[in-house]
Amino acid sequence: MTTQFDGPRLDPANGGPADRLVVLVHGYGSDGNDLIALGRHWQQLLPSAAFVAPNGPQRCDGNPAGYQWFALGAAGPNEAAMTQGVDEAAPALNDFIDAELASHSLDGSKLALVGFSQGTMMSLHVGPRRSPGPACILGYSGALIGPERLAEVPSKPPVMLIHGDADDMVPVAAMHGAVGALGDNGFTARWHVSRGVGHGIDPEGLQLGGQFVADNFAQGVVAQ
Repeated sequence: MTTQFDGPRLDPANGGPADRLVVLVHGYGSDGNDLIALGRHWQQLLPSAAFVAPNGPQRCDGNPAGYQWFALGAAGPNEAAMTQGVDEAAPALNDFIDAELASHSLDGSKLALVGFSQGTMMSLHVGPRRSPGPACILGYSGALIGPERLAEVPSKPPVMLIHGDADDMVPVAAMHGAVGALGDNGFTARWHVSRGVGHGIDPEGLQLGGQFVADNFAQGVVAQ
């Protein structure tokens, strides 16, 4: 079931026009209201940034109260279903990002993508395929889908991945695999393991992620 593609927003905390855009991409079964809370935490670090957390384009198969970017498949998560899912969901997310950038008169280099779980999968798929690429990609508790296809991407933005070592939904090994594949393909990829944390974000991960986004916006340079 396709739903309206929109979600909550935060205007710049300084009261001026936005000169940066942070798109927060939620996980499977969640919604934009869940991730917009990250923007509230980071507004002091990023006072001139606008934040938007779109709901996924489909009601979630496993949780009708939430949303999904793509279905996991009748047999559960598997490589083929995930690859098909990110490919099919990418155009809608790209269109949404383009419209949000245009609404603030910003180009694509003024974008940061922040994902959680399935939203990290989407961010790692969409971000490197944009030109210009985003200022950075931050991913929590997610995975890289189709690492063998990284050679075809037009941009290589800085990436930071943060993952709990007690995550029983997406094992921390997925983060290590993603970091290795990104590094092998010329990306600058940082990572942090949150000790004792499950499928979620702890205060340290929240602080490290926000600082990563702020630092890359401050540099103003995107690797292409």
